[in-house]
Amino acid sequence: MTKKSLEPFLWTLFSAGGVLAALLIPIHLLLFGLAVPLGWAYPSYEHLLVLLRHPVTRVYLVLLCTLALFHGAHRFRYTLYDGLQIKHLNEVINVLCYGGAIVGSVLTVYLLWRIP
Repeated sequence: MTKKSLEPFLWTLFSAGGVLAALLIPIHLLLFGLAVPLGWAYPSYEHLLVLLRHPVTRVYLVLLCTLALFHGAHRFRYTLYDGLQIKHLNEVINVLCYGGAIVGSVLTVYLLWRIP
């Protein structure tokens, strides 16, 4: 019996994270990196808190952060493999890269659901 690989699932997370990051993170940077500091938009703290309390917003942010973390972990893994040629540390690299993405995802869920 052949051993099933997680590789197709990891490539799916990589591509989904890349697409979401490329499409949505620039919007967040434009809003909270330029529009608010330059005074083009004036969201109040209460308005942003109400927005963060909505379950759809929380799910959106969890998906955005989680998929971006897995995209980064997969990209970093293959950078280490191909760029630095350290394929002999396969198991250690996998645990550190994807373990970091999992820990970051769990931390994201914890912090978002901790908002009152």
